[in-house]
Amino acid sequence: MNKHVQMLTRTAFSLALFVLIAGSNAFAQGAAVTGTWTASAKAEEPSKIYLSFERRHENGGRNQMGSNYDFADLQGLRREQVVNGGAARFSLVREAGTIDCEGTFQNGKGSGTFRFTGNQSFLSAMKSRGFDFEKSSSKHKDGHDSEDRLFAATTLNVTTVLADDLLSADFGKLDVDDLFKAAIFKVDSKFMREMKASGFPNLGMEELVKARIFNIDADFVAKVAQMGFNKEPFESLVKMQIFKVTPELVAQARGEGLTNLSVEDLVKMRIFNIDGDFIRQAKAEGVSIDIETLVQKRIGVRSR
Repeated sequence: MNKHVQMLTRTAFSLALFVLIAGSNAFAQGAAVTGTWTASAKAEEPSKIYLSFERRHENGGRNQMGSNYDFADLQGLRREQVVNGGAARFSLVREAGTIDCEGTFQNGKGSGTFRFTGNQSFLSAMKSRGFDFEKSSSKHKDGHDSEDRLFAATTLNVTTVLADDLLSADFGKLDVDDLFKAAIFKVDSKFMREMKASGFPNLGMEELVKARIFNIDADFVAKVAQMGFNKEPFESLVKMQIFKVTPELVAQARGEGLTNLSVEDLVKMRIFNIDGDFIRQAKAEGVSIDIETLVQKRIGVRSR
């Protein structure tokens, strides 16, 4: 069970944090950051556009990162230009730097080239707060140079305001990668305080990121308490979300006489599709009503 949870968690981290490692080995110190971009208008969200940046390297590798951006964040670009087509020049201006783009649009899709200019004063401001963008990370043996990290900070909109907010919330020791995680997963001091108040005072950045990935907030903690599980460890809440343990499932089980269930029991019920109807059928056949016996019945193992 734990291996399954860990696998899902690692998968979610790998997908969502791809942007953090995308730039490894990207550029030599001081080299210009250039590349190509593609974009497409979002019909379901008229105020947004999907914009992807790609950089190719001398060793033949390439790195790509993309996200949805508000048109309001892109200076010089309007939705009408994207839809109507034609040449375009626009910029993504953030505290960490500026990405200047030029190219063309046709039928709501566009492509072209970009050049990135980092804000060196941002590096100094972050370093004064304990976040050294020029220090290599032990997580990436090939390292990140400052331009590479600045580029990632620009695309993710990492700001000194975010850094100050995280520092005010007593998260413990944080590094630059933690800033990226906080920006990606919308972790801030408000969310941390809400989780503390809900009964989890010692969660670090990794746990708070998990909480965002699996949609665990103060409301969910309250719902779990209403189910009768008000003293569960944080990882149990993660399992409940992964396997969709609901109040309805708990009520069904208790209604059929399974009153002393653990979170692990409920997870097994979800994995093996054991619900109220299955329990009633088992009772009618004279099967002992406990989780392990019900699981054996579901998988076709006869009890002796």
